Amino acid sequence: MEWIEISIKTTTEAVEAVSNILYDAGVTGVAIEDSKDYLFIEQSEGDWDYVDESLFNNGFEGAIVKGYLPASADLVDKIELIRQLVSLLPQYGLDIGLGEVTTIEVSEEDWSSSWKQYYKPTKVSNKIVVKPTWENYIANKGELIIELDPGMAFGTGTHETTIMCINALEKHIKPSSVVYDIGCGSGILSIAAAKLGADRVIAVDLDSVAVEVTKKNICNNNVQEIVSVKHGNLMETVEGSADTIVANIIADIIVLLAKDVKEFLKDDGVFISSGIIIDKIDQVVEALEKADLKVININKMGEWAAITSMKKGDGLE
Repeated sequence: MEWIEISIKTTTEAVEAVSNILYDAGVTGVAIEDSKDYLFIEQSEGDWDYVDESLFNNGFEGAIVKGYLPASADLVDKIELIRQLVSLLPQYGLDIGLGEVTTIEVSEEDWSSSWKQYYKPTKVSNKIVVKPTWENYIANKGELIIELDPGMAFGTGTHETTIMCINALEKHIKPSSVVYDIGCGSGILSIAAAKLGADRVIAVDLDSVAVEVTKKNICNNNVQEIVSVKHGNLMETVEGSADTIVANIIADIIVLLAKDVKEFLKDDGVFISSGIIIDKIDQVVEALEKADLKVININKMGEWAAITSMKKGDGLE
């Protein structure tokens, strides 16, 4: 079978939006080459044991997002739609940089083997290592392994926004914790919460594909007794209150979510929000404070930020 590789040259800020455009067009996975990732790796060398520097040396200083579509009668229309949607992103306040969309033809045999070069075991926090299912990795003392199949459309879980969420979960999860993962995607944050010792985790996503992917990843990681998955929009499918709520989405959705999230948090419970471009930090902080949540930490990585806030209970002034 013949495939078309679609390559979009853009910026770190626009990677998520460009990736979503490709997913909507029908790709089942994306590969992201970002020069800023390599700068981060250089600064955090001790945490990255498996790095092929050549993957980041592509001669382009921005980010390149690649996806694959099968050759079909409507392929030309899909590619044109992708170009149009990418060109419209600046209207939503995103800097797309070059915004160049190019295509090349590849065979199924080439694609099925070559894309895996991008994914290696990666230590994303003090304890958590994300490992592609086909890679061998011997855990060091104290490490917790998350098995993930990046071929299932949601990436490897090593994006800055996900890394910051996992580090925040590692800080706040306790053995008795109840955790809600809103917009669970691949389920990686739910799995991380379970492996870090949470007592009960509820993963929620509006995308039915994400729900199925999460269920599969949960089983692959043997945490199905702890994590349950629900299909629904934001907080609509959860009941009761949680010690920790995590949402790795986008700033605008977090602003909407902030209005209701307090009602689902226990006193002194924490809300970990990520997927926030740095320019929108103030907007999110304002929404959280307006909802009577106290911001206790703002973490930045690359072009992204994660904000942890707390419900004001009797023990918090």
